[in-house]
Amino acid sequence: MRAVVQRVSQAKVEVDATVSGEIGPGLLVLLGVTKSDTSSDADFLVEKITNLRIFPDDAGKMNRSLLDTGGALLVVSQFTLYGDCRKGRRPSFDSAAPAEQARALYEYFVSVARGTGMKVETGVFQADMAVSLVNDGPVTLIVDSPTNANPN
Repeated sequence: MRAVVQRVSQAKVEVDATVSGEIGPGLLVLLGVTKSDTSSDADFLVEKITNLRIFPDDAGKMNRSLLDTGGALLVVSQFTLYGDCRKGRRPSFDSAAPAEQARALYEYFVSVARGTGMKVETGVFQADMAVSLVNDGPVTLIVDSPTNANPN
């Protein structure tokens, strides 16, 4: 499982010009699922992302987590995170999980995140979405679950 995590001052996702999820300060998470992912990958990522110390403390150092700040999470499914562009000009999505598996793990991830008590908003799985955000910092990180970490 792979997440692109962006610290934001605000973010929203729209489907057909209707807002499906919107947050103020917090994290935008673009979430990709691969064929070998399981619920333990989602558990790992939720714990890792919500506890990443990437928000400033009183001294301005990145020393506080999303849980510490009381920020929100906006989770958007993004199968293209597993696009392989090494050959040719058209990305291969062979590593991405089939839709039903990906949907189940995406929904599981969201459920676990909501279980932390924080505000969690979402996009719409498999929809054509417009995502807008104000990246704060900017701070953008790629977080992989251990079973899918890039060996390089």
